Amino acid sequence: MMNTFIPTAVGGFLAKQGLTALDIKAVLLDMDGVLFDSMPIHAYTWNKTIAEEGLHMSKEEAYLHEGRTGRSTIEIVFRELLKREPTYEEVTRIYGKKAALFDSLPEAPVMQGALALLDTIAADDLTRILVTGSGQKLLLDRINHHFPGHFGPDRMVTAFDVTQGKPHPEPYLKGLQKAGVQAHQALVVENAPLGVESAKAAGLFTIAVNTGPLDDSYLAPADLIFHSLDELTQAWPELMKSCRELYLPGHSCRKP
Repeated sequence: MMNTFIPTAVGGFLAKQGLTALDIKAVLLDMDGVLFDSMPIHAYTWNKTIAEEGLHMSKEEAYLHEGRTGRSTIEIVFRELLKREPTYEEVTRIYGKKAALFDSLPEAPVMQGALALLDTIAADDLTRILVTGSGQKLLLDRINHHFPGHFGPDRMVTAFDVTQGKPHPEPYLKGLQKAGVQAHQALVVENAPLGVESAKAAGLFTIAVNTGPLDDSYLAPADLIFHSLDELTQAWPELMKSCRELYLPGHSCRKP
């Protein structure tokens, strides 16, 4: 990506939001597909679990559902294929099977470049907040093991913290609350269409890193699109420089 795209993207975001500045103090990051290369396993386990119910979900559909809570995903499958809502017992049983299958498989590897990106963000003294639709305990436990010092219970938003998952803005609004900042003081790193939709609905500058099989067009609402975390890390100084240069001292950061 040419660096000229970055100030254009930042300036375009400010114009669309009616803002005069981005004063970045926090970065909100998704987990699956950003920190861990776990989406192939999620796609496989959703496909297999739903098939065992006599229903169908393709692996591509699993990627398109990425970011939803497990409950929401099951509800959509039932509405589309059975024309009814699942019972609480059905949701609990099906998601339990999916989670157990996920946990029985080899661990998802850390995404290439994830630690370097987090270290780069930390070097700029920016708060890191995890915002994930996942509620799978083993994967969440791995965060502190592989990324020590970057996250903690007070810096995570999971499926247990929200009533409405992505693409609703609630997850990222909760992330802003945990960071103690406003929308003009944070940006998002996402990989999923629904995550991008959630972040944009929360009024956030959104960076998509396309680490999966979906076409870039699915991520088009993002302000910037990269194709690896290493690419984003290399562009990070230019991104922060653009934010600083487009920050206008003495002007309000709020909408007029």
